[in-house]
Amino acid sequence: MLPLEGIKIIDLTRLLPGEYCTLILADFGAEVIKVEDTQRGDYARWEHPLFSDTMIDDTISAYFAILNRNKKSMKLNLKDPQGKNIFLKLVERADVVFESFRPGVMDRLGVGYADLSKVNPRIIYCALTGYGQDGPYRDLPGHDINYLAIAGILSMQGIKRGKPILSGIQVADLAGGAHMAIMGILLALMAREKTGFGQFIDISMLDGAVSLLAQHAGNFFGNGKEPRRGELNLNGGFACYNVYRAKDGKYLVLAALEDKFWAEFCRAVGREDLIAQQIVDLDEQEKIIEQLQEIFATRNCDDWVEFFKKYDTCVTAVKELKDAFIDPQVLHRKMVQKLTYSGKDGEKTIFQLGVPIKMSDTPGTIRTRPPKYGEHTAEILRDLGYSADEIGVFLQRGTC
Repeated sequence: MLPLEGIKIIDLTRLLPGEYCTLILADFGAEVIKVEDTQRGDYARWEHPLFSDTMIDDTISAYFAILNRNKKSMKLNLKDPQGKNIFLKLVERADVVFESFRPGVMDRLGVGYADLSKVNPRIIYCALTGYGQDGPYRDLPGHDINYLAIAGILSMQGIKRGKPILSGIQVADLAGGAHMAIMGILLALMAREKTGFGQFIDISMLDGAVSLLAQHAGNFFGNGKEPRRGELNLNGGFACYNVYRAKDGKYLVLAALEDKFWAEFCRAVGREDLIAQQIVDLDEQEKIIEQLQEIFATRNCDDWVEFFKKYDTCVTAVKELKDAFIDPQVLHRKMVQKLTYSGKDGEKTIFQLGVPIKMSDTPGTIRTRPPKYGEHTAEILRDLGYSADEIGVFLQRGTC
């Protein structure tokens, strides 16, 4: 039995942060019902590149397919009075409602937390926004880069004397938003076991980003020194933790933070004289970085990787995405998987990222393909007790 089996989540979110949150919860057994509007649905569905209908019997975004396995989809117009009634019936049987609209949108529709808790006092309501439900920024629009900028994280990314550099992934969206929402929902489910009641969860991606500053905040509160990009031991200021270019133009990372790893590295490349130089000042660090770059430029990347297998130090190649997805450790941990199912033209296969949380007795699983737009609408309405005639009327008038 999966740990979240029997938990029903009504998911009104769109795009990466919300979809990633419910992806993890669905992998561990939660029944996730994507409630999508009747005009276009979750617009992540239409982002390019698209799979053709020969892949999953419908035109669908490859990005959407990665994030929405194990979920159901229904169309519902919450602005329609009958649509609102259907939604309230869904909530009566649900455990969690999860939305990512701007603050106040659900209240104006008459389906905010105060409304839903009257229908179901056990409901857990999670609202995921950029800045939270209150404060001077609550109504402002924003994206990942905005939250990282305000949190002070973006200012630390990049090389010394250069401009701030964007991350390759959405840190605030995922670590500050999706993961915080996962934890909030699970904590609320645990609390409900004790109290018998649901509660409101206010997740702000800015709050989450600020919370990721734990190490830097501790140092700043202790000595008042502000971290600068390209000057810290973990952001490019130190030779022992840096990126170097090999002879063939490919890159390697050296992450010899601990004394033992740095000493082992220095001995391996014949520079024992640098062992005592690990934490010298920044001007000296720049000189050592230049010296190490000269060393790394003498061999190709793969040759260095093979060379360092004999030493207990932290040197790895910087891989392109295509190489990461065939890396032996990634494959061994089943972080790239194939999802095979029957389609209109026979058996279909799409690639999926694996389940990152490994549990010995109740592991997460990939069970169903991503849903087509509104695919489960009639099924969900039948489960709510509506007749075939009623369902036909809903579909005809655009309620669903």
